[in-house]
Amino acid sequence: QVQLVESGGGLVQAGGSMRLSCAASGRTSSHYAMGRVRQAPGKEREFVAGISGSGSNTAYRDAVKGRFTISRDNAKNTVSLQMNNLKPEDTAVYYCAAGGTIATLGSWGQGTQVTVSS
Repeated sequence: QVQLVESGGGLVQAGGSMRLSCAASGRTSSHYAMGRVRQAPGKEREFVAGISGSGSNTAYRDAVKGRFTISRDNAKNTVSLQMNNLKPEDTAVYYCAAGGTIATLGSWGQGTQVTVSS
């Protein structure tokens, strides 16, 4: 099983940038697809971005395409989400997630709050 420890998050003004990082540990952690999901108050958890174990495939929800970039460094067992041109609607708790594929992310980190002020 993979363990996920998150860093980053906080408060930023609309139009600003923020980087979220996630460190994975555990046996064969580099074999897992990883990604980010988020949950805003009163809303369901939603997929944000994902990257395959090799890093060759990525996926994004439409609302963040062109603004967010997910990447991974398997030598360091880290995954990063660079978020640019942030909008107030990006405000949510962001969770690092891992799974067999991008479509089956099911193991969560502790979550980190991202707040975008208008």
